[in-house]
Amino acid sequence: MNQSSDNALNTSDRHLQRRHRKASLFSSFCALITFMGVALLALLLYQVCVDGIKWLDIQFLTSFPSRFPARAGILSALVGTLWLISLIALIAIPIGVATALYLEEFSKKNRLNRLIELNISNLAGVPSIVYGIIGLALFVRGLNLERSLISGALTMSLLILPVIIIASREAIKTVPMSIRHAAFALGATRWQTAWAHVLPASFPGILTGVILALSRAIGETAPLIMIGGLTYVAFLPDGPMDSFTAMPIQIYNWVARPQHEFHQLAASAIIVLLAVLLIMNAAAIVIRHKTER
Repeated sequence: MNQSSDNALNTSDRHLQRRHRKASLFSSFCALITFMGVALLALLLYQVCVDGIKWLDIQFLTSFPSRFPARAGILSALVGTLWLISLIALIAIPIGVATALYLEEFSKKNRLNRLIELNISNLAGVPSIVYGIIGLALFVRGLNLERSLISGALTMSLLILPVIIIASREAIKTVPMSIRHAAFALGATRWQTAWAHVLPASFPGILTGVILALSRAIGETAPLIMIGGLTYVAFLPDGPMDSFTAMPIQIYNWVARPQHEFHQLAASAIIVLLAVLLIMNAAAIVIRHKTER
């Protein structure tokens, strides 16, 4: 009896040791893959900086695109990107947060709302070119908005709305129910509770999702090319109905040219795009930390 128990324990120990070895090997494999990805990213950033830093000066930032590399700049693309991100934020953030708040705090758990939630989750994985086709058919041609900033902003808003909604819903779910119960006990309505208590408490998490969504929007090229963003613009847009270009489109245009100088200009534009992205993220992180306090 004791011998059979000892054999069973030894077999269990061997199985446990085997599982530990497999877990250790898998952990090492994941660490290796992560290191290779980070190393490749660092190599790409190094190559971009080496190629682009010598073209990065005031003249590059304050000049329009040109057929001559020495005169080419990124002014129109930079201003167009700032216009685009501002319009996207004005459109997508209120709609996305309001939708998430409605689904979590006000909607009934019926079949229709479950279908809406399923579609939102599916839309988050749709390729960006599909949104470009939708924007071309709906905004450019259907609503006759032409190839304007507002068409680009509406198209990119559709692209990032699922990300904002999903992230905002997860942030709202983290708010303890005790906060809601306390507000109801003091006589607050459901809307007052959601607006004055739930939304402020979940704002840091919501802002994290907004940062990720806008970061995706600022680097997308395919939807903008699909709706007709221009590759050569020698003017600055004055309003949402003007034609535009953006830094991803300008980078794509320069990379497609055979001259090596234009490839170096594309590397400089990538550095500017990364700088804009980092500044935007830093500002959002500062706001998030202030709201957390």
